[in-house]
Amino acid sequence: MTDKSKRPTIDVRTYMNEVNIKMTKSIPNMFTLGNLFLGMIGIILATEGRTSMAAIMIIIAMLLDGLDGRVARALNAQSEFGKELDSLSDVISFGVAPALIMYTVAFTDINTALAWTVTAIFPMCGALRLARFNVRPGIPGYFIGLPIPAAGGVLATLALFHEEITAPYMIFAVLLLSYLMVSSVKYPNFKKIGIPKTAIKFTPLVIIGAVMVAVFFPEQTSMLIFVPLVLYAGYGLKQNFRRLNRKNRRKKDDRNSDEAYQSSDR
Repeated sequence: MTDKSKRPTIDVRTYMNEVNIKMTKSIPNMFTLGNLFLGMIGIILATEGRTSMAAIMIIIAMLLDGLDGRVARALNAQSEFGKELDSLSDVISFGVAPALIMYTVAFTDINTALAWTVTAIFPMCGALRLARFNVRPGIPGYFIGLPIPAAGGVLATLALFHEEITAPYMIFAVLLLSYLMVSSVKYPNFKKIGIPKTAIKFTPLVIIGAVMVAVFFPEQTSMLIFVPLVLYAGYGLKQNFRRLNRKNRRKKDDRNSDEAYQSSDR
């Protein structure tokens, strides 16, 4: 007979704590995977010509993308795995999907090579933006370059106005957004706006409510999202121009000072 006293004992409390920790750390990743899922649904809808619903999928994906990091910080569940998963999901949901939406509604009747090139540039710049974000230290309180969720949100909702805006303007918008993503323009981030740990249990209700509003009022929701995103993209560009103007004025003042100093020495 085996000696039962020699069998390893399992501390149930320790085991349950380990399970609880693993489940807690997986919660933010569920938001990230939801973001990726909606990005894929957006691509499928775009290929079927249902661009309004495709844009709505991107908008809801933006909500999930905004929640995953905040939930991770609230639960103290941040990890390198989650960071990499977030970047991979963002390339699909806010790079490939919005570019495909724009292609299907605005670029199918223009030169094929031009259409393919412009469409591909957007997710390529988005991938470069994310890679830079992952490896380079940023400036506290700021993003360097337009974040890809904002750029993708603008592009996806802008595509809904394809009947009012001609293809050349759409091409310009795609190229401008692509440039802003890889530029050194500073954009304020809102990471300090966190979620209290006690409020995390209400996030499913927020998501369900947002989905219902977006599905029943797609045009109004798209416009509601489009305007602040455009203002955000324009804000960074405006601030960059201001900084360049101040820098040029300082250089001009320095030159004038040097010339005045040299004249006084003669």
